Amino acid sequence: MSARFALPKAVKEIRFFLSQTGEASVPLRTFLTKTYPALKKANPSLPILVREAYGIPPTLTTRLEKGLEVKTNLEGLSESEILKALTSASN
Repeated sequence: MSARFALPKAVKEIRFFLSQTGEASVPLRTFLTKTYPALKKANPSLPILVREAYGIPPTLTTRLEKGLEVKTNLEGLSESEILKALTSASN
């Protein structure tokens, strides 16, 4: 299962932003609860940051080589769509 979460070497950091209490962040919280261990196991040296703040929309920021950052809004996405957004932002 962890091979499914292996990300390219070009990915230098992943940041998930979510609200602690917001309804829009529920799918992202569930996604992280279920997949964080496998994601970290597949990418042990990759910094995976989870940032919680009141009232912010669920967002994924992927930092790539040469400082390029890709920001993806995850609001309204299901858990499977969040996984697709993560893999597409990494490529």
